[in-house]
Amino acid sequence: MRLLVAGLLWAAAGASQAGCDRPVYLTIDTGHMGVAPLIVDTLQRHDVKATFFLANERTQTVAGHPEGSTLDDAWAPWWKALAAQGHDFGSHTWDHLSWKADEPGGFVFKGTAGPKAGQVQHLTTTQYCAQLAQPARRFMQMTGQPMRAIFRAPGGKTSPALIAAARSCGWQHVPWTPAGFLGDELSSERYPNAALLQRALKQIRAGDILLMHLGIWSRQDPWAPAVLEPLIVGLKAKGLCFATLREHPDYAAAGKAPVQP
Repeated sequence: MRLLVAGLLWAAAGASQAGCDRPVYLTIDTGHMGVAPLIVDTLQRHDVKATFFLANERTQTVAGHPEGSTLDDAWAPWWKALAAQGHDFGSHTWDHLSWKADEPGGFVFKGTAGPKAGQVQHLTTTQYCAQLAQPARRFMQMTGQPMRAIFRAPGGKTSPALIAAARSCGWQHVPWTPAGFLGDELSSERYPNAALLQRALKQIRAGDILLMHLGIWSRQDPWAPAVLEPLIVGLKAKGLCFATLREHPDYAAAGKAPVQP
C-alpha cells in the first residue's frame, strides 16, 4: 500500500513538473546555421522546445553541410528531424525581406540575409503573401508536416498596413517582448556574451517571447550556444519553464499555414 501511495505521489509530482505554469517562449529565426547543430543539441539536453521562423538564408559550411541556403536539400533532413522532435514552425519570408515603407498598392522591402540581400523589392499584397507562403510550402516538402500560420517580419519591422495585408491572407505576426530581445545580433565588442546573459537573467519574466538566431554573420563572439545553455539553466532555476507558441494564448489558435497566397 505504501508503495502504491508513493508511486501515485511520484506520478503526481512528475505530472506537475511536466506542466508549465510560468512559461517563456523561445523563438529562433534562421541565420548562417554555423551553430545550428550545437543549438539543437543544447535544446535536446535540457528538454526545451522552441518555435522556429524560417527564411531561405545564405549558410556557412557546417557539420557536413556545404555552403548554400537554409532551406536547400542539404538541410532538409535536419529540418525533418527537428519537426519530428516536436518544435513549432512559422514563416520568416522567403527572401528575408525587411519592410522599408508602404506605398500605393503595396510595400517596399529590402532583402537583408538571403540570396537577394541588398536588393530592393516592390511587392503587392498578393506578392507579399506569396513570400510568406513559400517557406510553408518548402517546409511541407522537407518534413511532410504543415507549418503554422504565424510569421515574423525580419528585424521585426512592420507597419499596420503590412500586418493587415498578412492577416488578409491568413497570417498572424509574432513580435518579441522587450526583455526577450537576447542581443545575439549586436556587436560583440559593445555587448559581450557575459553582459547579455546577465541582462537576460535579470529582466526576463514569465510570458516573455525570446528572440535568438541560428547564427549571426556580423557577431565575432557567437552568442549561441555559449549563452544559450546558462540562460536555460538560469531561467529554470528562477522557476520559469519553456513552451512553444502553440501554448501561447495569443498564438495557440493559429491554424495550418496557407500555402497559397
